[in-house]
Amino acid sequence: MEYVYAALLIHKVGGKVDEESVKKVLEAAGAKPDEARIKALVAALEGVDIEEAIKEAAVPVAAPAAAAAPAAESGSSEEKKEEKKEEKKEEVSEEQAAAGLGALFG
Repeated sequence: MEYVYAALLIHKVGGKVDEESVKKVLEAAGAKPDEARIKALVAALEGVDIEEAIKEAAVPVAAPAAAAAPAAESGSSEEKKEEKKEEKKEEVSEEQAAAGLGALFG
């Protein structure tokens, strides 16, 4: 968890989240950095918009399903089936994304 905290702190102060900066933050906090975890973290965050990820994480999971319910009521049964399939696809992709970050917490 401290690796993610380090990355968030670096991002918050406007620094670049790279292996060297994460290692320095961890050492300054008194932690013994694990090079493999640092590399995994930096690789997992490559191409990730951290601000957007924070915003998405702050939104309750039930909110998208609740917003889709009124729209589904007015459509035909075919549209309802399509929306359910789309929701399932979104859930899978979110789960897959979370699975990659789960390895960081060992």
